[in-house]
Amino acid sequence: MEIIWTGLKSLIKRDVRMMGKTSIWMFPIYGLTVFLEPICSRIKQRHIVFRGGVYTICIFIVEYWTGSLLKKLLGICPWDYGKRRFSIKGLIRLDYAPAWFIAGLIFEWLYNMLNKFTKNTS
Repeated sequence: MEIIWTGLKSLIKRDVRMMGKTSIWMFPIYGLTVFLEPICSRIKQRHIVFRGGVYTICIFIVEYWTGSLLKKLLGICPWDYGKRRFSIKGLIRLDYAPAWFIAGLIFEWLYNMLNKFTKNTS
């Protein structure tokens, strides 16, 4: 998903090669989305705005926590939002809330599709 995001950002800059990039650190960080599963199960009957808001907050927490941890332990962070207007300590960008809202709902949809698939094959 990050490769698509950064590739689209390069297209906005008129780079038709749409080169996306990421860091190897992002794989375990994005792997933490598995912990959204119990939350997804508990709030599945709630309104879409509520669910998307919960996912956004969870993603912000994980992004802030993992970025802080990497900076403390290794002195690096794969992303640097430090010079952005809506940045908090360079670790999260509040203006990314709509993107995380949609990403959370995509994760939820994928989780539900996987659940349906596994129930049908059992």
